[in-house]
Amino acid sequence: MKKFYGQRAYVQSAGVRNDMEVDGFSVAVCKEVGVELARHRSRSFEEMQDWGDDLSQFDLIIALSPASQRMALELTRHCHLEIEYWPILDPTGLGESREHKLSAYRQARDQIRERMIARFGAPTEEPAAV
Repeated sequence: MKKFYGQRAYVQSAGVRNDMEVDGFSVAVCKEVGVELARHRSRSFEEMQDWGDDLSQFDLIIALSPASQRMALELTRHCHLEIEYWPILDPTGLGESREHKLSAYRQARDQIRERMIARFGAPTEEPAAV
């Protein structure tokens, strides 16, 4: 999101559970398109709240799995917040070889990119470095 739209919106990523380390295949395929995830850490919805993010202050939650959609619906029962479910391929556990696994992760990455463009429009150009 930040790569495509910069500071136009405040964006946080969260999951159903906290795995902390981002999957190495995700890091590799995102690096191919200029998105750096190596230092990114995933966190749960509960951690977001513990760290001071008030979920009611967000406008939209995009859920990428049925489990995250259920969690988002439960957490937002008492506040008005739009929730969208984007059924994206879950690449974990797919493929036998490294290349087959990377291919599945690329497919998921590209599905997310297509959904972002369909929902939020063409990416804005990043300002040139001065």
